Amino acid sequence: MRLSATSAPSLLAGDMTHLLSILVLLLKIYTTKSCSGISRKTQELYAIVFLARYLDLFTDFISVYNTIMKLVFIVSSLAIVWCMRFHPMVKRTYDRELDTFRHYFLFWASFAFALILHEKFTVQEVFWAFSIYLEAVAILPQLVLLQRSGNVDNLTGQYVFFLGAYRAFYILNWIYRYVTEPRFTRWIACISGVVQTALYADFFYYYFISWKNNSKLKLPA
Repeated sequence: MRLSATSAPSLLAGDMTHLLSILVLLLKIYTTKSCSGISRKTQELYAIVFLARYLDLFTDFISVYNTIMKLVFIVSSLAIVWCMRFHPMVKRTYDRELDTFRHYFLFWASFAFALILHEKFTVQEVFWAFSIYLEAVAILPQLVLLQRSGNVDNLTGQYVFFLGAYRAFYILNWIYRYVTEPRFTRWIACISGVVQTALYADFFYYYFISWKNNSKLKLPA
């Protein structure tokens, strides 16, 4: 989330799209008092992603914008998990029977990859790599839940769409930086970002079909 003169436009677009996805999800929970269609397991994985990635919040100051965005992502992800677990009305709408993906496999596999494949063997860099690997696959429980439920409500569909679009913007940023910066070596983020975006391909296809036909979003079982 470091802004530079060369990477600011696509990076800022990615950050804003990511923030928009979170706002859409919070809007859904606040207005409907429901988390139906939302995977709590995916939200827990995202909370872990932000906590692991932003350890530098206590050691490195980059900019006010950077610090605020990190805090927003951490606080909002924890707030969503809290609502889904403890809010009296929201937790009753949780689709426990559909949200059965064994997400702890994703957690431990990502951590093992981080221990093996990292750019520097330091605590901060290993946890950064772990967060990148985990984020690439954290959406899987959510996508599986949506496929099992079939119908997707409007706010949930927009949430997942914006979440996928944010990573696509980041890929554009990485491509630009790779071409313009001789020492750009964040290969872990690039590969994981491509994998993450690829996981959304099926959802994007049906999302655009529903938008084109002005019909309700439905995913094949």
